[in-house]
Amino acid sequence: MAASAEPNVVPLCDVLLVLLIIFMVITPMVQKGIDIKLPETTAEAGAAPQGLIVLTLTRDLSVLVNQEQVEMNMLGGRLREIYEVRQDKTIFVRADARVPFSAVIDMIDIAKGAGVDITGIIPEYFTED
Repeated sequence: MAASAEPNVVPLCDVLLVLLIIFMVITPMVQKGIDIKLPETTAEAGAAPQGLIVLTLTRDLSVLVNQEQVEMNMLGGRLREIYEVRQDKTIFVRADARVPFSAVIDMIDIAKGAGVDITGIIPEYFTED
């Protein structure tokens, strides 16, 4: 009688199925992102609804908090002053679509460090004055 040289693939299939199940369980836990809330469009263009804080980054990288100009290095302190007395920890970040995305992310990081919980993003092209 000749010896059979066929490999036993049943253990290999078991190992592959276990690995497949592990990857299926782990994959949803790896996904990351930031939560944003888009503003309602009931108000007329350019006007912020009463009580909302709008953080604006213009094309020349100047920062406005509800139309009040603030230096970037003073932004964290100013936002802490605003949000330490507010119950609603929501801010809307309004930035010209032509500014570098890293500058917008830096502003969002400063706002999160100042106590903001919910961030809404408003991209737009500002008109030249």
